Amino acid sequence: MSITENPRPPFPPFDADTAAQKVRMAEDAWNSRDPELVSLAYTPDSVWRNRAEFLSGREAIVQFLTRKWDKELDYRLIKELWAFHGNRIAVRFAYEWHDDSGHWFRSYGNENWEFDGYGFMRRRIASINDLPIQASDRKYHWPLGRRPDDHPTLSELGL
Repeated sequence: MSITENPRPPFPPFDADTAAQKVRMAEDAWNSRDPELVSLAYTPDSVWRNRAEFLSGREAIVQFLTRKWDKELDYRLIKELWAFHGNRIAVRFAYEWHDDSGHWFRSYGNENWEFDGYGFMRRRIASINDLPIQASDRKYHWPLGRRPDDHPTLSELGL
């Protein structure tokens, strides 16, 4: 951690409440679709596996997310806590997006997260599958940005 960076509570070891808080904070950041903002939740040397892509460091994260959101248009994400222990959190998620031809997808996945003592994520391992859907099958209709608090969760949507 750089001397100029503020720690990112909540800190490990996580309990059910702080793990759920960390998950919602990550969901909110990703729904901003701001690669620079999202990258600040990770250690400067954070290591990722996203599908079959491996990357390390914030600059690589920014480049990856920029490419991602240039392709995955009108991206909306819901994350849900799956499990936690010590400095690790497991998450399941689903997001909806469309390509530049207007074809819609729902992408499902799981992430494993590991945090340092300052609350920064130092490792992210993501497995993701894309399902083509019809626009009429979309379940995420909130305005771009943060998911409203009263919007159904993945479990409530049956996902």
